[in-house]
Amino acid sequence: MLSTISFFNILLPFLYIIVFSIYAFDFFSEKSKFTHSKRIFLFVTLIAHILYIIFRTVEFDHTPITSKFEIFSLLACSIAFSYFLLELLTDIRGTGTFILFFSVIFQIISSLFIEHNYQVPEVLRNRMLGIHVISALLGYSGFTISAVYGILFLILYKNLKTNKFGLIFNRLPSLEILEKLSFYSVLIGFILLTVAMIIGIIWLPSAFPDFSYGDPKLVGTFFVWIIYCLGIASKLIGKWYGRKVIIFSLTGFVLTMVSLILTSTLQNTFHSFY
Repeated sequence: MLSTISFFNILLPFLYIIVFSIYAFDFFSEKSKFTHSKRIFLFVTLIAHILYIIFRTVEFDHTPITSKFEIFSLLACSIAFSYFLLELLTDIRGTGTFILFFSVIFQIISSLFIEHNYQVPEVLRNRMLGIHVISALLGYSGFTISAVYGILFLILYKNLKTNKFGLIFNRLPSLEILEKLSFYSVLIGFILLTVAMIIGIIWLPSAFPDFSYGDPKLVGTFFVWIIYCLGIASKLIGKWYGRKVIIFSLTGFVLTMVSLILTSTLQNTFHSFY
């Protein structure tokens, strides 16, 4: 099976580059030739990536979460899957270029540096831990996509304010739709992060003898969860709309990145696996 894994490891960057190129061509071209077929290309790429993850899991007897480059590959898949889900829910297909770019970068880095033969701690072979990490990655992918839509919203908003009606104006959805896409992405990310937190609260104490609810990454994750919970409540109950929603999304994303960076540099955490 190692040869099959190596084959997919080489194939995936090319598939993501092809999908990204199709979405980019469809966005920048005057005639949209791939409006309906590009989703099929993305679906095929996701199937190939999921098979790759399954093959690695079976061959090495652990979910591919045990190294930075395994996680990079999961991030590439998570971002592409989150966008695919959002496209299915909204049927808005003109923004994939800006999202799938991140999948291309993460998968290229992963394929270049990932290893296929190494030992891992026994705890990392547990399937519940794999579901926990994958749910968290999908959650953070949703927040990332929301931030991208937020930036596109601000670009289009500025163009409208300055009466610049060029390619961006012609190709991007309206401000209202970009706001909805940003909020839906946050909502998807929040639900998946909540799933990851529930799994963690139930399972992690029995899996790690040194488990502590004061662990820096747990505190940081809870901080991120609270921020997005307040933002979603403000949107649904406080009737936030427009730039308020976008500023919240971008602020939440920046604070999320700061939290992740700070907690990742701390050594006194049971999350330090490698």
